[in-house]
Amino acid sequence: MPTLKQAMSLKPHEIENLKHDLCKKIESSYKELNAYIQTPKIQEKDKGKIPILIKDNICVKDSPLTCASNILHGYVSPYSATAIEKLEQSNLCAFGRANMDEFGMGSTTEKSCYGRTKNPYSTAIVPGGSSGGSAAAVAAGIAIASLGSDTGGSIRQPASYCGVVGLKPSYGRVSRYGLVAYSSSLEQIGPITQNVEDASLLLDIISGKCDKDSTCLQNDSTSTFSKLNPNKTFKIAVLEEFIEKATKEVQTAYYDTIKVLDSIGHTIFQKKMLNVDYHISSYYIIAMAEASANLARFDGIRYGKRAEGENLREIYFNSRAQFGDEVKKRILLGTFVLSSGYYDAYYLKAQKVRSIIKKQYEDIFQDCDMIFMPVAPSVAPKCNATKTSLEMYLSDIYTIGVNLAGLPAISIPVVKKPLPIGMQFIGRFLDEQNILNAAFGLERELGLSTTHKF
Repeated sequence: MPTLKQAMSLKPHEIENLKHDLCKKIESSYKELNAYIQTPKIQEKDKGKIPILIKDNICVKDSPLTCASNILHGYVSPYSATAIEKLEQSNLCAFGRANMDEFGMGSTTEKSCYGRTKNPYSTAIVPGGSSGGSAAAVAAGIAIASLGSDTGGSIRQPASYCGVVGLKPSYGRVSRYGLVAYSSSLEQIGPITQNVEDASLLLDIISGKCDKDSTCLQNDSTSTFSKLNPNKTFKIAVLEEFIEKATKEVQTAYYDTIKVLDSIGHTIFQKKMLNVDYHISSYYIIAMAEASANLARFDGIRYGKRAEGENLREIYFNSRAQFGDEVKKRILLGTFVLSSGYYDAYYLKAQKVRSIIKKQYEDIFQDCDMIFMPVAPSVAPKCNATKTSLEMYLSDIYTIGVNLAGLPAISIPVVKKPLPIGMQFIGRFLDEQNILNAAFGLERELGLSTTHKF
């Protein structure tokens, strides 16, 4: 499978041949991986355009969109997300839909109405979530690159589990217009790619101003690819207390990678931060509260597939019963923390903790250029190994702080065998350039292959 950089030099007829080859590969791996919701269709209007896989919560005009939920079956988007429009302006196109956790609520891509996605390294383990379909497809060599969304690690964690690169941009760097909302103050569209160069290329294409999204910064598109420099050195903070919750193999990979960073000229600083338990508590209160508000519109009347009922109450009840169990749970919890008598005790307190977390990141960045830490506390678990929601939430302990603070972060693989382990660079707000440079340099030093051939 060519990288995005390589594909951009192909001639139109070579791109069309690539699409046909892709369809054959997708068809042959469809049942085993379940990374795609369906085999993509080659369209005349996209002739000569490079195919990019799209997560099933990003709108593509005249294309079905379900967020991997029964409640949206039959919905066809009447418009394209700004990120999709920017792809098309750069001679790229949406090509296929990636499986995901329903409405982005999950960390394993097992919470999908289409069934679970499997990791190409071993079909007995999960690919991570909620962008698990995107990461699995790129890792298996059945997608050049993919667009995912990251609300609390949903790009970086599956990238780590599947041994690929995942970039979560700064909040507002990429327009959220056309992204089906889960938690509006936390989520961002971002790339999942075979290597750092491709992540940089795709970020440059999809970033930039958008008049349709009030949370999108009115900045020009980034130009990180032309400025990539793997030889730059930085002051990098490490948070040793944070990794006490990680498994031995993740700790070993972390310390081994720190030695590599030191050997290529980076300066390592020891720093401290608020206990990750506070990150978890704050994140899930805020995320569930916003999910409760955002998903209220999916009622079978305004949005969503309408179920039968003898009266309005039954129609509402039966329509919303189409949500999966995890989505129902988060809506109920979000409604609870926003209710009278609990709003101050939970939601407002969580927002105060969020401010403290953001301030702590800012304090670290007074002395350091970026932070280096694991993406997940373990390698990918086996399918159906996560028995409770709390276990699933704990897999996000190292990623959610970035979303609470609105910062950019990139996950790159530092171990590929026997199972992938990813580490992340976290940068200052709008400093995607430096974390890409650091990741590019580390990627070159480690010399790991870009994809796992399925």
